[in-house]
Amino acid sequence: MNILFAFEHTFLEYIRAHLTCGFLDSLMPILSLINQHGEVWILTALLLLCVPKYRYDGARLATALFVGFIICNIILKPTIARIRPFDINTAIDLIVNPPRDFSFPSGHTVSSFLSVPILWKANRKFGIAALVLAILIAFSRLYLYVHYPSDVLGGAIIGLAIGLLVSKIRFEKNTGN
Repeated sequence: MNILFAFEHTFLEYIRAHLTCGFLDSLMPILSLINQHGEVWILTALLLLCVPKYRYDGARLATALFVGFIICNIILKPTIARIRPFDINTAIDLIVNPPRDFSFPSGHTVSSFLSVPILWKANRKFGIAALVLAILIAFSRLYLYVHYPSDVLGGAIIGLAIGLLVSKIRFEKNTGN
């Protein structure tokens, strides 16, 4: 575990040393903020629910977001109770407000990546856009020094698994019988 810990801190320090710039210092907090509580994906689900062609996809996305919240925030984070990188390296000046919950898995990443298979199934262009945004949001969590790489990787895997499972849900039309 010490090897993983050393690698993760080295990785985060590499990002800080070689990728930090004014543009990313402005962009990354925005990418993180639009999904602070899943807002970008909740809004996407609501929009899909309003379009008859995509109504079931909106219901799948809303379901997946709920499942992701339960698994990530209610079960895994308090059970694993992993502290955040900025709590270990207190010399870091964060450019965002420090999150107060635990680190593993990244909830931003879970909600972002669970959206990808559902939106891909709805419309490939939606899926590609969701994948790009999910990657950017996940990277923002590393750039902002609020998650370890394994938090983000674990969040992506958990999110994709939830999204793939929920995308299989079939809705039956009620014929009134």
